[in-house]
Parts: sequence; structure tokens; C-alpha cells
Amino acid sequence: MSEAGCSSSSGPSDSADIRKERMKKLKDLHLKRNEARKKNHEEVVEEDRRKKLPQNWEAKKKRIEWEEEDEKKRKTAEDAGQDYDRVKMLEISAEDAERWDKKKRNKKNPDQGFSDYAAASYRQYQRLTKQLKPDQDQYARQKEKMGDEVFYPTVDTLGVVDHKDSKEGIDKMVDDLEKQIEKRGKYSRRRTHDNDDDIDYINERNAKFNKKLERFYGKYTTEIKQNLERGTAV
Repeated sequence: MSEAGCSSSSGPSDSADIRKERMKKLKDLHLKRNEARKKNHEEVVEEDRRKKLPQNWEAKKKRIEWEEEDEKKRKTAEDAGQDYDRVKMLEISAEDAERWDKKKRNKKNPDQGFSDYAAASYRQYQRLTKQLKPDQDQYARQKEKMGDEVFYPTVDTLGVVDHKDSKEGIDKMVDDLEKQIEKRGKYSRRRTHDNDDDIDYINERNAKFNKKLERFYGKYTTEIKQNLERGTAV
């Protein structure tokens, strides 16, 4: 009787322990599932953000970081009274220097002339951005103040309009635009009208067409035109 009673009392206890262990495993599985779901969501958001960035964004970001590091090294060398360009060349191996020099000599001119207005606008944009000399200290302060999410905005980023440009930056932009307008005016100034030329057109478009005809067929029609002017044409 005692053995039967002992076995019957231990049965519910074992079942409770098993149930408790199973509930613990189930809870751990729920936590792991939630953690995996959270990580998957973060990866999806990050991948969507990368897709919305320009194709060469990573290269631009690396170049900006390299320029910041290069500027810091330059300031350190100048504070130490050293020539940074000389110090930089001493750190470059002969093989790298020869390879870069060869690449520079073989580099072709990227400007192949006018092809279309989109390509011309893109070349002008590249030329203007290369002339910019950003303030790296102000860049770092602004980046720290705004944070990466607002500093590198996407279509879903809020708060971008809260940023206000400085008066110095606006004045610099205005000066640059005025220089562009002045330069453009020199290349696109209107040709002066020659009062001594014969008026053989009714509007500007017709004048251009007549000049084109004269360029291609003028040598064949010169005699006919002269006879008509003298009134001796047959």
C-alpha cells in the first residue's frame, strides 16, 4: 500500500515539472521568434533605405570620410610644421606611385562635347560641385546635431524642412549664381544686326533658313542673284 501511494503521489509532481519545462521552452521560443522578427524588420528597413539612396552613395560617403581624415592629417602636419604633401608621398610605395601616374597619363578626357541637354547639365553639375570647398568642421557639427536619420534623409524622413540655411551659405550661393549668369551672358550674347546686309527674310527663323541655303547653294546661285539685281536676267 505504501509503494502504491508513493507512486501515485509522485505522478502529478512529475507531470507538473514536465509541463513547467515545456512552458519554459515555449516561452524561450516566443522570445527568439520576436527577436528574429525584430531583426528581420530592421534589415528590411535598412535595405529599403539603401535602395532609395543613389547608386554611388556608398562611394561618395567613403570619399567624404576619406577627405575628412585627410584634412585632419593635413592640419596635424601643419601644426607640427611639416609639409603634408611631402609626408604623404613618403608613405606611398614606388609601385603605387607608378601605377597612379600611369593611370593619370592614360586617363581620357571625359568631356566628349555636346550630346544632349541632360548630359550637358550633368557635366555642369559635376564641374560646380568639384569647385565647392565645404567646411568640414561645420559639416561634422551639423551631422552630430541632426543625426544620421535626418542628415541622410529618405522619402520617409520627417523634420528635414526644420533645417535653416545660414546667411553665409545663402550669400555664397547667390554669389555663385551671379557668376554663372555673368559667364553665361558672355557665351550667349545676341549677335548684332548688320544694317548693310540685304533684307531677304521675314523673321528670324526665315533668316536662319536662308543662311543655311546660302551656305550650301550660294556658289551655284551667285550669278543668278546678280543678274536679278541688275535686271539682266533672261
